[in-house]
Amino acid sequence: MIRARLIPLAALSVLSACEPSSRQELPFVPDYQGVETRLLDGDLVSFLVEMRGARDTGDVEDYANCVAAQYALIRGYGFARHVRTNVAQEGGLWRGDAVYTISAALPRGLKTIDAEVVALACAENGIPMV
Repeated sequence: MIRARLIPLAALSVLSACEPSSRQELPFVPDYQGVETRLLDGDLVSFLVEMRGARDTGDVEDYANCVAAQYALIRGYGFARHVRTNVAQEGGLWRGDAVYTISAALPRGLKTIDAEVVALACAENGIPMV
């Protein structure tokens, strides 16, 4: 009985060695499909982003962060705070519905964005903004 269990586990470990171990190893050819911006209330903004070729939800979230950073800068603010992001994928099209607050001063919270720093990183990584 022990032998029967070890063989499948050994085979599984050999197969898993062939799988990419991180998202950086996955092929990434993004096709950014655009963004829709909605002002919800004062400093609360929603961004609806769409893309193809995402490796996972992280790529969609990165796109939304870039859009939020640029939006904050366009409005004369230096910071944004991530409130939430909902991501869905259907037929290869990834959609993200992300909500942020924008502000002139560093907001409270753990998921804050320095708009200038993030916008620069997005430009360096070829991620489009507003």
